[in-house]
Amino acid sequence: MSEKIASVNVGCSNSKKLKWFAWGTGGLIVFIGLLVFVVFLVLHPSKPSFNLEDVTFYQFNVSKVPPYAITIIMQVTLSSRNPNSRIGVEYQPLHVYATYRDQQITMAYLLPPTYQGHKEPVVWSPPLTGYDMPISPYSQQSLDQDWHAGVVLMNIKLQGDVKWKVGTWISPKYHLYVHCPANIRFGDLSNSGPNLIKGQPVDHCDVEIAS
Repeated sequence: MSEKIASVNVGCSNSKKLKWFAWGTGGLIVFIGLLVFVVFLVLHPSKPSFNLEDVTFYQFNVSKVPPYAITIIMQVTLSSRNPNSRIGVEYQPLHVYATYRDQQITMAYLLPPTYQGHKEPVVWSPPLTGYDMPISPYSQQSLDQDWHAGVVLMNIKLQGDVKWKVGTWISPKYHLYVHCPANIRFGDLSNSGPNLIKGQPVDHCDVEIAS
């Protein structure tokens, strides 16, 4: 009888030890997570900068009669730089597309997930295409006027999610919005051939990050 009681006592003691060990391990993990989060807040990450390096058009056609549509074959080169010295950036799949007067005129190109280390640059050169993309009569009229004026202002947009990384800690997702204006000057053809039209980036890209 005494042996059974001793066995029960030993079992209870081991169970308590396991519980305390589990609680201690869980508390340590929570403490480390909170510590990294506090460090993340203290470091206060700066948003990455983006530049539109190049825009090349291989085809640009606009219908003159209803239903109005536009056909574009182009390639853009976008660069990004992480200004943070201790925080990495994880780009989730990003969508890149072109717009004219807030109307999408190419299909969205999906960029693969990319990790950007401290102070590290990243460059993408996605092709953008749009075949018989419908545009409104107002956009067609404005585009026709810009075409005759010799300059068309377009926007290259990039959208997706990003995460910040400090050590092994990774933040929740944040929404990334990038807006890059570019002037297309018709008649200013490149020396590579008569079918190429080079776009001129207007300014640095606007970058917004929202929770």
